[in-house]
Amino acid sequence: MSDGPSFHRVIPAWTAGATGRGVTLAIVDTGIDPSNPEFAGRISAASADVAGNRGITAEDDHGTQIALIAAAARNGSGILGIAFDATIQALRIDAPGSCATQTASNPDSGCKFTDDSIAAGINRAVDAGARVINLSIGGSNINANLRAAIARAATAGVVVVVAAGNGGDSTDPAVNKNEPDPFASSTVNAGNGNVIIAGSVNDQGVISAFANKAGSFASVYLNALGENVCCVYENGQIKITTRNGSQFVTVVSGTSFSTPQIVGAVALVAQAFPNLTGRQIVDLLLRTARDGGAAGTDPIYGRGILDIANAFAPQGAATLAGSTSLVPLGDTMVVTSGAMGDAGTQGKLGAVILDGYSRAYAVNFAGQLRDAAVQPRLTNALAGQSRYLAAGNDRLTVGFTIDGRRGVTAIAPLRLGLRDAEQARVLAASLTAQLAPGRQVAFGFRQGADGLVAQLQGARSPAFFVAGAPGEDLGFLSTDKPALAFRQMLGGLGLTVSGEAGSALTAPERFVGELRLRSQDERVQRIGLALDRRWGTVDAALGGSWLREDRTVLGARFHDALGRGGADSAFVDARAGWSLRPDLRLGASWRGGYTMPSRGGAITGGRLLSQAFAIDLEKLGVFAAGDRLALRIAQPLRVERGGVQLNLPIDYDYATLSPAFGTSTFALTPSGRELIGELAWRGELWGGDAAASMFYRRDPGHVASLPDDKGVAVKWQRGF
Repeated sequence: MSDGPSFHRVIPAWTAGATGRGVTLAIVDTGIDPSNPEFAGRISAASADVAGNRGITAEDDHGTQIALIAAAARNGSGILGIAFDATIQALRIDAPGSCATQTASNPDSGCKFTDDSIAAGINRAVDAGARVINLSIGGSNINANLRAAIARAATAGVVVVVAAGNGGDSTDPAVNKNEPDPFASSTVNAGNGNVIIAGSVNDQGVISAFANKAGSFASVYLNALGENVCCVYENGQIKITTRNGSQFVTVVSGTSFSTPQIVGAVALVAQAFPNLTGRQIVDLLLRTARDGGAAGTDPIYGRGILDIANAFAPQGAATLAGSTSLVPLGDTMVVTSGAMGDAGTQGKLGAVILDGYSRAYAVNFAGQLRDAAVQPRLTNALAGQSRYLAAGNDRLTVGFTIDGRRGVTAIAPLRLGLRDAEQARVLAASLTAQLAPGRQVAFGFRQGADGLVAQLQGARSPAFFVAGAPGEDLGFLSTDKPALAFRQMLGGLGLTVSGEAGSALTAPERFVGELRLRSQDERVQRIGLALDRRWGTVDAALGGSWLREDRTVLGARFHDALGRGGADSAFVDARAGWSLRPDLRLGASWRGGYTMPSRGGAITGGRLLSQAFAIDLEKLGVFAAGDRLALRIAQPLRVERGGVQLNLPIDYDYATLSPAFGTSTFALTPSGRELIGELAWRGELWGGDAAASMFYRRDPGHVASLPDDKGVAVKWQRGF
């Protein structure tokens, strides 16, 4: 069972994956090779030569290379672009004839771009509805016309990604290699939060020597792979060069080629999360970057290295779609009780959540569902160093247990001692008093009302190590239970009214930010009414009780995001005993429950039907006068059928920014059925009280996959 967050299984609710389809990315550069099969059918009709009337076919391969990295098709051949389904708007801005002047010996030769032509390209991209613009361009500070175009793009929500520059290893004293290129920095200043500067790292995540560093623009500086980026094309295929009998592909390096990777990431995010503004996309990519260099934002790596997977994972505080209920991814969403066995981890719970950017995710909370721990019944029965004390007369009886573990004496929950069992009077009481003939009252401290009722009725029940009685089983652990019971005889009929208040102790839960699992105490109250009567050797009782849980459902706890309104349960108890002869008694008891979860939050109702039973056979004076041998077959309280009904968001419509809801039932029936068989002997031995037990538990904790539990226990104690 996994206890950790399940966001590694989170997928967007609206699609199986992001491809960039429907998003236009604009490449303001030297044009494109429209015949390249990687772009087939995806070059926008709004593509244009904004610096002349030559068409978009490039004279060099720079613009084509940018387009390949950003959006090469997923066609089973060649390279795969980041946003392989995106529409490409190629905007040619090279000055006519300038690209033809390129010579390797002259760094100032080659393609030239004017600020006005770049501005024209940006304006054309905005008018065509592009979501992101690629500027793999460098140079001096931009002019007023270009500043206005970038500001217009920002106002329209268009993201601009600009290359940091390749002066990182320059020896020119006029080049500040510790700051982005002036073209990039002035573009940021005009972009009003919608601009990212693209730096370059190698395949080990180390910043490229040639890249201008983040400097004072670290807060908007993001790196991507810019060294040895594959691949240059020739005649529509990857260019292969043969040297010394070996074949090589031609790769490229530069911040020009890290830029389109960030552009492609913007396109993916924009397609997958159409609710995001340009500024939110910029913030998301910067915030989710993988750290590089010094911890946090630094003047070399800026915000770090592009991490698309992290950008797609939920960020910030998550809420259930359509509500304000927080859903920390890692908190336990449901923890079941003992009566439900492994129903928690066997169940399915899915919903749509919104992260801190209001992005919708379909989440399977499977890793955030927990079961109650299977109780080690024998260990619990033998644990501790307790002394059982009882005293009284016909009118007043006091019984209590002193726990002396670790040298500390404290009041502990009452248990049935040997002599108490022999007297068959004090089953589980703290104080009982006879107020008048036929009228009794009992008070309990850290003791439930069921034991008080049984004591007032004079019920006789064998004591076992492992197999408990149905009348004392609510299906969950409870603590600190002050209780009261009042019994009035009405002729031969006994009428008992009882009440108790205490806490349901939930199974351990995980909370984000806490290193250890934590259990919770939740308030419960119960009132009951019971009738009992004797007919010679036969005695019987019939009762009913009402249990109110403030924030649990039969001991199960649902996360606040789902609704924690508690539950009401009605229990029916039946008990009968027959003394076949003075030393032989047959008994049976049964408890049936009907639990109704309260409506609230995502919980819209539901029902749980539960039951527990036991059959006893007891023989007195087996080996010596006063000893007893008893056999019990029992089933602890188990949810037989039913569950909690939840109305949860199951889909999300970005057009209306609203979820669609669906109702389902979170079943709480366990996979197994625990049955306990126990043979127990009690008597006096060597001047002390002795007890021995053999037991067998099938499907412990109502979990079918667990091995059967069996054992033998021997206990001897003597008071001093």
